[in-house]
Amino acid sequence: MLVAADKFKGSLTAVQVAERVTAGLQRVVPGLPVEALPVADGGDGTVAAAVAAGFERREVRVTGPRGESLTAAYALRDGTAVVEMAEASGLQHLPAGVFAPLTATTYGSGELLRAALDAGARTIVFGVGGSATTDGGAGMLAALGARFLDASGRPVPPGGGGLRELATADLSGLDARFKDVDLILASDVDNPLTGPKGAPAVYGPQKGATPEDVAVLDEALAHYASVLGPDEADLPGAGAAGGIGYGALVALGASFRPGIEVMLDVLGFAPALARATLVITGEGSLDEQTLHGKAPAGVAAAARARGIEVVAVCGRLALPPEALGRAGIRRAYALTAIEPDPAKCMAEAGPLLERAAESIARDFLT
Repeated sequence: MLVAADKFKGSLTAVQVAERVTAGLQRVVPGLPVEALPVADGGDGTVAAAVAAGFERREVRVTGPRGESLTAAYALRDGTAVVEMAEASGLQHLPAGVFAPLTATTYGSGELLRAALDAGARTIVFGVGGSATTDGGAGMLAALGARFLDASGRPVPPGGGGLRELATADLSGLDARFKDVDLILASDVDNPLTGPKGAPAVYGPQKGATPEDVAVLDEALAHYASVLGPDEADLPGAGAAGGIGYGALVALGASFRPGIEVMLDVLGFAPALARATLVITGEGSLDEQTLHGKAPAGVAAAARARGIEVVAVCGRLALPPEALGRAGIRRAYALTAIEPDPAKCMAEAGPLLERAAESIARDFLT
């Protein structure tokens, strides 16, 4: 039995999901051997999943999205680092209801990458998602030695809005160690940098951007790309995490891979799967987004390729049985089927998840 689920955002971490599912299963089948492998798709929770899989947690002081100092973590094992941009530049670092769509910076993400280099990482899995930023990765690159100057030779202001003033970009001071490092951009977002499907238009509103802000950011990022390299702006992943994907692709030599695919490799999913007879995956909401590169879909696809049955747990289920079947998921168990009140469901997610796991055990193991 393998439990390979993502977090239930706002309720349970991926580690807690695995613990609760295990408890429920073993209540019905005492002594049942259960292997837990918390997973993530590159977004927030990626470092925690790596640590749960045996990576060492490393902490460093970095610059937050509003310029404040904060503690962020990355994970390291055998020369491979897992760096999560949300640890330094994520929405979770903004006070409730407070956004900074035009000024939020990815500077701290660059500091995290530099810390991984300093620790001797030769491969860096750079998970991008959950960002508070739309600066095209300019802050990240500045932290790594790039200079972005206005017509007077002064540094442009932080954030995507400041890129409207960009006149010259000097990348000559970028940390040379990236030439010898395998930098993998891990994301479930394949949007371009700008345009109707670009980072400002699609994800800006989630970060507090008004329609006017979106227009400003789209124009600023288009100008930024015209200075750094317009060809890379349309590459898959360029629009990830407010365009930090573009910065990594155009200036750091990153290669883009779907986040869950990368993380399953890094976490050792294949050998765990080889030991399993049934896989339980899941996340907070099983919906259309799940089918487009989210962790449960990646887990189910890998298990189906090995002929291993998959069931899912979730807080909310918004997919019909046929869609689940196409994704390789035999059946889904939603907490809202036990407790319909969404607020109560989130508050009591742990005990409810144990009850869902008991149902799985009765349906599939007895």
